[in-house]
Amino acid sequence: MQTTFTDAQLKDRGTARANEILRTCVHCGFCTATCPTYQVLGDELDSPRGRIYLIKDMLENERVPDEKTVQHIDRCLSCLACMTTCPSGVHYMHLVDHAREYIEKHYDRPWSDRALRWVLARILPYPMRFRVALLGAKIGRPFARLMPDARLRAMLEMAPKTIPPVSRNDDPQTFPAQQKKMRVALMTGCAQRALNTDINDATIRLLTRLGAEVVVAEGAGCCGALTHHMGKTSESHTTAAKNIRAWTKEMQGEGLDAIVINTSGCGTTVKDYGHMFAETDLAEEAKAVAGIAMDVSEVLMKLDLPAGEAKGMTVAYHAACSLQHGQQIKTYPKDLLKKAGFKVAEPADSHLCCGSAGTYNLMQPEISKQLKARKVQTLEAVQPDVIAAGNIGCMMQIGGATELPIVHTVELLDWATGGPQPPALTAPGKRAPEVPILR
Repeated sequence: MQTTFTDAQLKDRGTARANEILRTCVHCGFCTATCPTYQVLGDELDSPRGRIYLIKDMLENERVPDEKTVQHIDRCLSCLACMTTCPSGVHYMHLVDHAREYIEKHYDRPWSDRALRWVLARILPYPMRFRVALLGAKIGRPFARLMPDARLRAMLEMAPKTIPPVSRNDDPQTFPAQQKKMRVALMTGCAQRALNTDINDATIRLLTRLGAEVVVAEGAGCCGALTHHMGKTSESHTTAAKNIRAWTKEMQGEGLDAIVINTSGCGTTVKDYGHMFAETDLAEEAKAVAGIAMDVSEVLMKLDLPAGEAKGMTVAYHAACSLQHGQQIKTYPKDLLKKAGFKVAEPADSHLCCGSAGTYNLMQPEISKQLKARKVQTLEAVQPDVIAAGNIGCMMQIGGATELPIVHTVELLDWATGGPQPPALTAPGKRAPEVPILR
């Protein structure tokens, strides 16, 4: 794609990067075949190719973003399926993130949009605030249908029926390995600590059992993804910088072999810290952190997970977009589940987004519901006993629309290697597996 940015414009690092990306696009249209919003809406401007044209026009002409441009960019899930499909290697993630930052700086959103984004940015990244909000949403859930705004209804409907107690495993501390092979830092996250504490608990048990000393670093918290994808760069960089400093301290102290992340949406962002903090005072540290950031499945592949016997339990594996497209990790979770003794099945549309996408299901509820219904239908079609995923957002999205239990992959691996049964398998309102694991 030909671009006409001026030398003055290219002095801006974000614009210069956007120019590089735009020039790699050859208008082939392969991305339209795997774009969820294009499949749902059928509008060229709701495809990656269409959005690229809008972004190019907006940035080159330094336009104040108009409502049409903002609408189509807001509708993007950032699922990154287009990056997997693109034969030219267009790095759409960096392009759309820069466009969102530009929109945040130059577009005057309606007050309702500003209010919603302000609330989400100041609640979701903070576990205790989020817990209080969830309690309020739980109380208001019976009145969701009375809400005039679809986004408010979505917020109430997404609230879980039960809120787990705080897990002290999320506090800064070190968990010794049974037979130490490596030392890792576990990113405990933010929303996950309020929505599902079983995931971090299972991760710690599994890693320490397999030989990893696990440290929860003092000062680490939200990865910054939620605000980063809203274009709120200052806020996202502030929280991300805390992680970089916390993990750098551990790296310079006793050392780290990996930073383990069990929420793939966070993993995609942490692995991009080197780009996010380039040309800043934290550039070197950010690059080092990104260099050892790993999804939990990557670390487990390095450790000696015991082989299990066939359990007679079918697991429908949901491949989170941030894992299969953002991090290009496609086989590890399935390989681990099979090695542990599970039969793994995948839905027909495994490459398509479930519609969660961070805060997307709260800000674009109608599109999100269509994608959720499609995903649940294809998952249930393989007739599994349980659904497994590697991202808390996907788990909440899918779990709210099916009677099948949904658990994190590490919960099943922990259970199969000596840990407790995942509580979700016998949760009220969920269909218990017909074939239990026998050991």
